[in-house]
Order: sequence, then C-alpha cells, then structure tokens
Amino acid sequence: MAKALLGLAFWLLLAFSVSAATPAKKLPAWQELSEEQQTLLAPLSPGWNGFSSQRKKMWIDIAARYPDMSEEDQAKVQRRMQRWVKLSQEERTTVRENFKKLKQLPPEKKQSLPQEWDEYRKLPEEQRQKLSAGNKNSKDSAKGSRSRPAAPSKVPAPSANPPPN
Repeated sequence: MAKALLGLAFWLLLAFSVSAATPAKKLPAWQELSEEQQTLLAPLSPGWNGFSSQRKKMWIDIAARYPDMSEEDQAKVQRRMQRWVKLSQEERTTVRENFKKLKQLPPEKKQSLPQEWDEYRKLPEEQRQKLSAGNKNSKDSAKGSRSRPAAPSKVPAPSANPPPN
C-alpha cells in the first residue's frame, strides 16, 4: 500500500508541475463544468465543490488533455481518479506529504525514481508485500518506542540549481 501511495504521489508530482506555473483563479462549480468534463471527471464529483482552485485547475487541465491521450493513458487517469476518491483522508494526507518530499528531492534523485519504481513493480507480489509490511512495521515500532518527542527530521538542502517549475 505504501508503494502504491508513493506511485500516486509521483504521478501527482508530474500533474502538479504542469499546472503550477499558472496563477489560481476562481474556477467553476461542478454544475458549471461542460458535459464532457463532468463525464471525464465523474469520480471526483462528490468532492469537486470543496476542491481548491489549484486542484480544480489541475483536473480541468487533465480533462483538456484527455482526448489527446492514448487509450492506455486515459485508462490510467481513470484508475487513478477512482483510487484517489477511495483513499481515506489520512491516506490522502500521506500522499500529499510524499508529494511534498518528492518536490524537495535533488534533480538527479527525481530522475532515478521512475527506474526504481519500475524495479519495484517487477518484483513478485509476495516480495512487494514483505517489503511493504517490513516498512510499516518499522514505522509502527519506531512510533511506539518513543518516550520523548522525536527530533525534527532534516530536510535535504536545496540544490544550487533548482529544477525549473
């Protein structure tokens, strides 16, 4: 599950980087979307009017690119939307935190992530489950064994040449 959330965070990193360059403005309520947009974005309809302008813009931009996508990419977008709406608020928060961490990575590490993700996906399901369980257990035991607050985690220093937005 953790790896799936990381994958979703990576996808959001790519999606947000496209829409981050434009200023936010008041975007439409669900009823103001075109019929085509409503059809494409249907999994998001229950929460649409509560989305920030930035999130609405991101999804509207994806809907605008959707007709030009391959069938495989269209299916991927639909699957990811459906997965996103099924996540609990806690899981969404985790995805957003992972997304923020990904944005802070140095460019060379960002470039290696797709290869690392592909290697993980090629592992047998049993091995992926063991890795996921081991990762979860180590986090749980670390949380449970603390008798005092943890020291703040170190954020990687920004690189001399930040990635273009």
